[in-house]
Amino acid sequence: MKLSIERAALLTALAHVQSVVERRNTIPILSNVHLEAADDALALTATDLDIAVVEGVPAAVSRPGATTVPAHTFYDIVRKLPDGAEVELTQKAGEPRLQLRAGRSEFTLACLPKEDFPVMAAGELPAHFQVAAAEMRRLIDKTRFAISTEETRYYLNGIYLHAAQSAGVAVLRAVATDGHRLARVETPLPEGAAAMPGVIVPRKTVTELRKLIDSLDGDVDVSLSDTKVRFAVGRASLTSKLIDGQFPDYERVIPADNTRHLSVEAAALAQAVDRVSTISSERSRAVKMALDANRMTVSATSPENGTATEEVTAAYGDGALEIGFNSRYLLDIMDQVDKGGEARFSFKDSGSPTIVRDASDEGALFVIMPMRV
Repeated sequence: MKLSIERAALLTALAHVQSVVERRNTIPILSNVHLEAADDALALTATDLDIAVVEGVPAAVSRPGATTVPAHTFYDIVRKLPDGAEVELTQKAGEPRLQLRAGRSEFTLACLPKEDFPVMAAGELPAHFQVAAAEMRRLIDKTRFAISTEETRYYLNGIYLHAAQSAGVAVLRAVATDGHRLARVETPLPEGAAAMPGVIVPRKTVTELRKLIDSLDGDVDVSLSDTKVRFAVGRASLTSKLIDGQFPDYERVIPADNTRHLSVEAAALAQAVDRVSTISSERSRAVKMALDANRMTVSATSPENGTATEEVTAAYGDGALEIGFNSRYLLDIMDQVDKGGEARFSFKDSGSPTIVRDASDEGALFVIMPMRV
């Protein structure tokens, strides 16, 4: 194998694929990235057996071939090369070494046999549709904060993606919850998605997909079955296993009879909560919201640290109410409200789930459980 490739293009592709590779592996080949040079392109593949990312990069290939090299070492070398460098990769037939040259720098990397690299078969993926990259970023960004990290409830360790009906309109809906807060975001149902099965996309897959589409302007091709999903983005594709489990009936926890309404500037509330929560204990992180006619006071109390209060301008015209929340959870939801936007709260009482909406995004809804304070 022999080829020449631009450092910037190689670095971008390597950044996408190497992040799939776990730092510690009991199977040595999984620490490597598979390189295949052919047809004026270099294809890079990495996998952890649950996710596989493949990305192609234009290259001047003078001798086709394939090998595997340590992913993180290869990435670190390319990352530290100077901007504008031309990278030359060479491996002689039968040799377990890859030579990397760039300018005056030269590296020799140990290779493992390409035959040992596992191939992740996607199988049949009958459901196929396209989602604009901007919409996919929105679905991910406004839900992933609520993904559970509790491994015992593995079916909550991802985003539930499914077709649904909202006020008689067909939508593609993304839902995540950890039992303390819930995020539900929807977008008009893409053509071809009506027959898709409801699937739970794992947290790591969500993270890797978000990296792939970070600066993309086009569409994301989505193909899926009951057990696998593939996202195709430009010259890259990500194939992943899905979480084999039943996502709970989230509609049951979204209250329908919250009749007290509050409107407040999300950034102002977030800043007040952040300031007063400095006082709250590290364990509970509790803050209290006291509401009265067009007044809201945010406060925190700690036996060790003292008390803190701050008034926030808000529109509220219902009966007096005091309700407590985990400050971290509240701040996470305020982060999802578009910059400079208004958050709209709907309460029932101090012990029932609270609904939060983004005034500028009708397709986003959040639920947060209250705390005793």
